[in-house]
Amino acid sequence: MIATKNELDEETKLKWYKIIFQLKKQFGKKPDMNGLLYLIGLRELGTSRNMNKEEKMDLFHVATCKLLSYDGYYTYSHTDAEGWPHYTLTRKPEFTDLLGQEILLRKLIVRYFDENELYDDEE
Repeated sequence: MIATKNELDEETKLKWYKIIFQLKKQFGKKPDMNGLLYLIGLRELGTSRNMNKEEKMDLFHVATCKLLSYDGYYTYSHTDAEGWPHYTLTRKPEFTDLLGQEILLRKLIVRYFDENELYDDEE
């Protein structure tokens, strides 16, 4: 079966569910998209200190930019004096709808977990 733009291919779908299952085992509840972006943002920032609401929102932005950089939408620019990574928009994502956005993020999250060896693919 060939995946269309609004669905994941079978291999990516299987990896997605493995990631979700392992995170559920680790944290005791199934993570939603915001939870995944928060975890990626924390990892990219490299710290888990207490964050205020604005900083938590910045973590979502950092994670989203990091993920979209895989497809060339953003390019890493620099890390500021406080340790926050910054990205530059290279081209605007052409999302047609929320489902397309969700599918793209899932695909990129799987890639992020793959490239950073953040889950056990053997389970």
